[in-house]
Amino acid sequence: MWPAQVIVADARRHDVPVLPVDINTSKAQYAVERTGSGGRVRISLSTVHGISEDEVARITAGQPFTSLQDFYARAHPKLPTVERLISIGALDQIKGEASRRDLLLQATEIHRQARTRPGAGQLPLATTPHTAGSSGLREMIARERLDAELGVLKIDVSRHLMEDHHRLLREIGATDAKHLRAMHPGQRVLVAGVRASTQTPPIASGKRIIFVTLEDGSGLVDLAFFEDSHERCAHTVFHHGLLLVRGTVEARGPRRTVVGEMAWDLDELSTARATHGPQAVLDLPGQAPAPTPAQSAAGRTIPDGTAGARLHPWSDLLPAGTPSAAFASPCARSAMSCAASASSAALAACASATAFCCSAMVLAAWPESTTKEAAESLVT
Repeated sequence: MWPAQVIVADARRHDVPVLPVDINTSKAQYAVERTGSGGRVRISLSTVHGISEDEVARITAGQPFTSLQDFYARAHPKLPTVERLISIGALDQIKGEASRRDLLLQATEIHRQARTRPGAGQLPLATTPHTAGSSGLREMIARERLDAELGVLKIDVSRHLMEDHHRLLREIGATDAKHLRAMHPGQRVLVAGVRASTQTPPIASGKRIIFVTLEDGSGLVDLAFFEDSHERCAHTVFHHGLLLVRGTVEARGPRRTVVGEMAWDLDELSTARATHGPQAVLDLPGQAPAPTPAQSAAGRTIPDGTAGARLHPWSDLLPAGTPSAAFASPCARSAMSCAASASSAALAACASATAFCCSAMVLAAWPESTTKEAAESLVT
């Protein structure tokens, strides 16, 4: 259920080196490279966003490559694939003195030349192939490299994303996952991290609890947001990937859980500090957060046919690790739309769109006024 970004951070904490994508050493799947001091994990080519299986096969079959021109000539990658590989440093071992921006410029020129090659019976134009080398473009800075990794791989390979916020978190007195274990139940804390998991599982009482796990580089922080905090926190929790949360420590066996009271976008706080200084960060948490744009009807619950309980209509009815919000799935949206009309014609019209949905999710979406026979005929 954990995204690759969290797994890589856990590997770092256990002193397992994770190596970036390299066109000469990365394979189709993740691989362990043995060294004298132990093993290292190399990120796979298939992790690159948008790369096709055919491109991966041609790259692995043609390894090693000696230059960008050689890579283009033998692997025949699409231009977007080359640009993504360059931006994450997959060609750094063969770029020489050129910067990544130089390679991006060269890739565009090579692609243009390849498209204008003469066909059969045509005379070639007097053009000179683009040669490798530096064109004077500056190298990407560390933040740009990190942004490229997150955009292309969804993994912060070169360094942890939270490293950019350590100074800010020290100034406001935030507690990391490593030191949270020593906190006593009842203590008020500030915690921050990358939102690694968000779930709203069915609760027998019919109430809605948002469970969130943050990853801050030193470990995982478990959070729980009860209904009395949703108006203040839910919009921020579901719409931002970096969170700062204020709450109270509770003990769950040897683990510590934070019951959230307020949540803020950590990127917004970081921007405020950079623009207006540390005091702006201290002032911002006192402002009212954005309200949640939608809430369910007061007191409405849906029956859980398995356990005989009443469940909140926004509870997750999917396994852990799948999209947490019910409306994230097209079939769920279709089911909810049909349920709103509650007519036999509407149920029949959306049967094909929802046929692949989990039966429990579809049945739970129907209002009580819908006949049992109509709902069962749809999911069967």
